[in-house]
Amino acid sequence: MKRILPILLFLTSSIIASAQSNYDVSLIPRDLLPYASAVVRNEEITTTVNDLDDVTYHLKRVVTILNPNGDDAAKLYVMYSKITKVKSIKGFIYNEFGKVQQKISESDFEDVAATDGFSLFQDDRAKVYKKAITQYPYTIEFEYETKIKQSLDLPEWRPDAETGIAIEKSSFTFICKPAYNARFKELNLPSKAVISTTPKGMKTCTWQIANIKAKKYEPYSPYWASYSPSLMIAPEKFAYDDYSGSYTDWQDLGKWVYLNLISDRVAIPDQTVQYIKQLTAGIADPKLKAKKIYEYMQQKTHYISVQVGIGGLKPFPASDVDKDGYGDCKALVNYTQALLKAVNIDSYYCMVESGRDYKVSFMNDFASLEQGNHIILCLPFKNDTTWADCTSETIPFGYLGSFTDDRTVLACTPEGGKLLHTPKYTAEENLEKHKADFVINETGDLSGAMESIFKGTDYEDRDWIIEKDQAQRLKDFRRYYPINNLNVKTLEYKQDKSLKPETFENVKFSAREYGALNDGKFYFLINSIDRYSSPPKQVRNRQNPVYINRGSTEEDEITYTLPKGYSLDSEPLNINIDKPFGSYKATMTIKGDQLVYTRKFQVKDGTYSKDMYQDVVDFYQSVVDADNYNVTLVKK
Repeated sequence: MKRILPILLFLTSSIIASAQSNYDVSLIPRDLLPYASAVVRNEEITTTVNDLDDVTYHLKRVVTILNPNGDDAAKLYVMYSKITKVKSIKGFIYNEFGKVQQKISESDFEDVAATDGFSLFQDDRAKVYKKAITQYPYTIEFEYETKIKQSLDLPEWRPDAETGIAIEKSSFTFICKPAYNARFKELNLPSKAVISTTPKGMKTCTWQIANIKAKKYEPYSPYWASYSPSLMIAPEKFAYDDYSGSYTDWQDLGKWVYLNLISDRVAIPDQTVQYIKQLTAGIADPKLKAKKIYEYMQQKTHYISVQVGIGGLKPFPASDVDKDGYGDCKALVNYTQALLKAVNIDSYYCMVESGRDYKVSFMNDFASLEQGNHIILCLPFKNDTTWADCTSETIPFGYLGSFTDDRTVLACTPEGGKLLHTPKYTAEENLEKHKADFVINETGDLSGAMESIFKGTDYEDRDWIIEKDQAQRLKDFRRYYPINNLNVKTLEYKQDKSLKPETFENVKFSAREYGALNDGKFYFLINSIDRYSSPPKQVRNRQNPVYINRGSTEEDEITYTLPKGYSLDSEPLNINIDKPFGSYKATMTIKGDQLVYTRKFQVKDGTYSKDMYQDVVDFYQSVVDADNYNVTLVKK
């Protein structure tokens, strides 16, 4: 025992010494500190493809947290499943002087179901470390390794996708056998890979970045991949569970998806086939026939997310959806295809990157399975290609809305993959239009009626309130309009679900004390419907171009009947602004006891020079000022 104890003490001190480089916070280069809430001191990531069903992923990351805004960088989520196993996991916490304060072992991680909050079935789990530390600054080091029994989905490298995080150094190494081929897509990396060979004859490719300053938040920035460094990886040959394959372009990938994931899933019972034929027997137009089938699918099924199977990529069989009445996006598209096939209507199973904040397209020159997160349906009618999202029980046939509009997608067909582009809704088509007749009495109370129309991507703006009962509608309606003391008397919605859908809103309401009396004068805000309250924040030394994701138009016409005996005591509103990225026009006229206010505000989508950002701020400030114009009346 006397001999063993010194050896144990020596080994313990050696472990701590080896884990501990000099992570004194004072050693962080000073030029990395501006705008930084955290600094990645060192990051080393290695992906090793030992075989098609044997991939090792190793990560070591040391990050210094400077203030509470950087705490998220100190959290670690290690995902695992029946395909991915955690081989080792450990870490250390250091104080601001770089001294070890605590050792982190696997027992310090919480083991949780990796649920996304909406999936019915999901077989992933995660080991999570989220220790609350209140003494700043501090440094945390993580190191873990996972064994992955597939090579279809190879981890990407995204060293600085977040704002407020600086990087002292980060590297990514890809190791494989000399005969193994993978394709790489380098985005915004300062240099090419350094290629070498290990003593065991394995090929290595290493990318590095260093001294990357923290990015500050800049409104209207483009999608992060356009300016942040990252590396995408796609295998030429791969294996996943019992599946294997290869691809080098979109045609190969689309054909593999069709043959292996969906071609054997479209059979439905003969009874359903006969019903669909009877349902559409009197319809000659193929597009109207497809619309009838789509609406049948909507009323028969409902959406439930399912993330199991081959990476969550293979849909449930159409026969199961027909029997059970539910499915995820994959299953519902596949089921709709089966129904269409019953009456000889062709359709494409399409992979898309969905999202409302950015329109992210598949890359023309780089095929990879990870570029999509959703499935939609394409119907290639002659000279009239039509699209449909099968996950909603309410949206009209042929309407995609803001979730999947205007982006390049992959259609998976028997002939192979095809890159197609979904329809774009223009600034003129994305319309919100209001026409109101209001009365303001001598005490300042407002009353009247308003009719509104929503088109294009604005069609869906009222969906969340339409689906509720009337009592809840009346309660939630108040969130839409900036009117205090709002009392809704009647509220009606109607939706035209034709091929160019529209939502109609009709409301009657009143509001106490909308106008104010003071020293014999009468005041009220001219814009009671669509006021902007503040412009985008000022940004000095902007780095990113100005990106406007989607164009839109607002048109308002409000007629106010004024209290008798009053006349205008302020300069009439008359403003007209025209910029490359948008326009704004607002006018008022008074005839007798009626004031007519008109407003048109349009934003044009596109990417503009970063030098134009101040123009954007000034433009919105003018909009805010005009929207908050106060009418001043005086007794005649």
